[in-house]
Amino acid sequence: MKIWVDADACPVVVKEILFKAAVRTGVQLTLVANQPLGKPSASNINTLQVPRGFDVADDEIVKRVEAGDLVITSDIPLAAEVIDKGAHALSPRGEMLDTENIRARLNMRDFLDTMRASGVDTGGGPAAFSQRDKQSFANQLDRFLTKYI
Repeated sequence: MKIWVDADACPVVVKEILFKAAVRTGVQLTLVANQPLGKPSASNINTLQVPRGFDVADDEIVKRVEAGDLVITSDIPLAAEVIDKGAHALSPRGEMLDTENIRARLNMRDFLDTMRASGVDTGGGPAAFSQRDKQSFANQLDRFLTKYI
């Protein structure tokens, strides 16, 4: 089992939690981004820089992910693709996405995109990342790693 991170938009605090978990468990952790990233010097923590472009990092993750892997992403279409390949998806806010809830999330995302395209104000972007989000992510990651390692 490997952990893949859609790292371009991943909060720094989430990356720090992932670094600690990777060092503690020895699980292979790869951050995929279109810009250079810093990382600890642990041999099981890697970065993969991809060219700039729409969904380039997402496409690279989908290409490399295997059944049983965990992908950290807030990108709902990416989560749907990796779930279809048998992998797991966890949002940086601690929501585990799976076959039971991903279709509803995709439908809501598409609905809101349609509303915005027609000029309806849907309330702006997501709320600021909070301490509660950090704790939720850390707890969900710990539960996942305990179950699958």
